[in-house]
Amino acid sequence: MSVRLCSASELLGLRKSRLTTVFRLAIDSLVYVLIFLSPARMCSQMLSATGPSRHSAPVLVIGFVGGFVHSDDFRHSEVQLIQELRAAYGNSVDAEIFENRQIDEARSFILNRLGNLSEREKARTRIILFGHSWGGSAVVYLSRDLQRDGIPVALTIQVDSVRKHGQDDSIIPSNVKAAINFYQTGAILHGRSKISAGDPSQTAMLGNFRFQYAKEPAACRNYPWYNRLLFKGHTSIECDPRVWSQVSTLIRTQLTPAETELAALPQGPHP
Repeated sequence: MSVRLCSASELLGLRKSRLTTVFRLAIDSLVYVLIFLSPARMCSQMLSATGPSRHSAPVLVIGFVGGFVHSDDFRHSEVQLIQELRAAYGNSVDAEIFENRQIDEARSFILNRLGNLSEREKARTRIILFGHSWGGSAVVYLSRDLQRDGIPVALTIQVDSVRKHGQDDSIIPSNVKAAINFYQTGAILHGRSKISAGDPSQTAMLGNFRFQYAKEPAACRNYPWYNRLLFKGHTSIECDPRVWSQVSTLIRTQLTPAETELAALPQGPHP
């Protein structure tokens, strides 16, 4: 049997063929990276992996403005806080602001949001309610409505709460896990100084905290002059950054992904 040796030109051609194959494989790999592992696609995959599950229990924060304030009046701390939460948490938290007369609308919003959930998911839902003046009492009235619906409330926050139409706003219903009250007594119009649990075994009372004002906080300058003149202390607590910083901290602690302890109790003046 004879063996033919490849010529130099044939060896060169074979080498070129192999190089061509390697080059094509490299090109194909580059195309795959550009198409399938583009930054946008990688970000999307990362968000899918780390973002909230479609089946996770919802988190709802409902705020109520006081008096005859409109829910889109951005001068007021309640409205500002809801905007801050929306900016910070996006779609992972449902944050809505209502006028204090819109308790039924707020309840409908919550029921619609929970409508397709199982009873177990409803039980894991975190609902935080807060409000000032008549908005503070609206927090209690809505909590009672939700109790009749079998829906738990994680936290209620009342800021200088004033009862409306003679309805009591001092007794917190047993579906509320924790409640706290901020108030002032230095004006003709002042909030309730004490709230208590209807069932202490079900509701943790975080305290009743009094604030005093020798002069109004600087932030109050953005408020209507007639509020500042007629309802000095009542307006002061609504625009006091100390109060709303503590309200924000209490709420944000509840919004963490894992179950956490409530924030430390406020350090403001109290009896």
